[in-house]
Amino acid sequence: MEKNLTSGSVLKTVIYFSLPYLLSYFLQTLYGMADLFIIGQFGGVDGTTAVSVGSQVMHMLTVMIVGLAMGATVLIGRAVGAGDRKLAARGIGNTISLFAGLSILLTGLLLTTVHGIIRLLSVPEEAVNGTAAYLMICFAGIPFITAYNIISSIFRGMGDSKSPMYFVAIACIINIALDYLLMGVFSLGPSGAALGTTLSQMCSVLIALVVIIKKRMFPGFRLRDLHPHKTTIASILQVGIPVAVQDGFIQVSFLVITMFANQRGLNDAAAVGIVEKLIGILFLVPSSLLSTVSALSAQNLGAGKPERARQTLRYAICITFSFGLIIAIAMQFAAGAAVSLFTDEAEVVRLGTQYMKSYVLDCMIAGIHFCCSGFFCACGLSGLSFLHNCISIVVARIPLAWLACRYFPETLYPMGLAAPIGSLISVAICLIALRWIRRHPEKLVMNLHPVETE
Repeated sequence: MEKNLTSGSVLKTVIYFSLPYLLSYFLQTLYGMADLFIIGQFGGVDGTTAVSVGSQVMHMLTVMIVGLAMGATVLIGRAVGAGDRKLAARGIGNTISLFAGLSILLTGLLLTTVHGIIRLLSVPEEAVNGTAAYLMICFAGIPFITAYNIISSIFRGMGDSKSPMYFVAIACIINIALDYLLMGVFSLGPSGAALGTTLSQMCSVLIALVVIIKKRMFPGFRLRDLHPHKTTIASILQVGIPVAVQDGFIQVSFLVITMFANQRGLNDAAAVGIVEKLIGILFLVPSSLLSTVSALSAQNLGAGKPERARQTLRYAICITFSFGLIIAIAMQFAAGAAVSLFTDEAEVVRLGTQYMKSYVLDCMIAGIHFCCSGFFCACGLSGLSFLHNCISIVVARIPLAWLACRYFPETLYPMGLAAPIGSLISVAICLIALRWIRRHPEKLVMNLHPVETE
């Protein structure tokens, strides 16, 4: 359902919109968490490593799809804020057409590169077969993963963050049930984890489509809106491509760090994989606020209310920094207990505790530049988000992780510091960019309506 979020209390609007978003992200992350937790109950370290590495690859692909779909959220959000239903409908139709084609091409490409990906990541020999099986099945399900995230991006652009939450909740319940059935009862290992994820996504998409059609949840949408419109697609890609490339680059950096850990042995690989899953949960708040800032700011800029968009950014930064500070302090005492939820291997728990205590500091710092990235996207300046993330990765995250891996072979604590140091660089660049935008308000005006409405 279309909702205009350009009036009323800014803080209440941020909280109202972000909570369903947060729960959606939590449920989606629970997919991978459930896979990792259940494989740990019914399999060995090799199975845990296979699922952790495979799910990291899938997470990278998913965030790139979500990043590309940010262009649709911003376009539709601006149209809703400006009261232009025709433009909103055309944005919905062109989003569907664009991503349907991309998902088919991506599926074919990935299915032919499975073993190359495994070699590139230096997956431990004991986990190679399980990782290959996991990736083959998940790659075949790319169209369903794409469909779910595109449906969600459209709803959020329309100001509705609740419907995606319901759809992902359905998928999560089905996924957990299938995991216990396929890995517990039928002992399918990593293949069972992948099948559970793929089938649950398929069910979620089918149910979402039935509900959307039955309740006519996309007002004003007609089949003719599926016809590709050059300017509309260009506007989606103008915002989406820099975000997708940036997110892909970030995930590649995570995979490179995973590769460093894989080269140190099975215990290090398992420890890093478990902590990455835990960090994924903790980063749900910054991630949900990034998307919240993007969607709400897009509507407000579309309605000609740039100051309200800035207020949205300020409130989001305060919320995510406060959350990160509390979590960073708590994990200095609870890291070991958190890691031990997924394994009873003493060495994996020891290494994972070290990695978590340093890595978790990033939850506090990264929240700031996450929110700034959402604001840049809403302004049509997603290249700024791409810039600060790429610089932090090249200057800090990857080289510092490599140095830590080489010179501190007995501990993972120094490797975990690479992420927060990289985020400090991103925050510095974001603050400079925000000051520049403040001094050039015409940049916001120029980007309010980049799409012709015919």
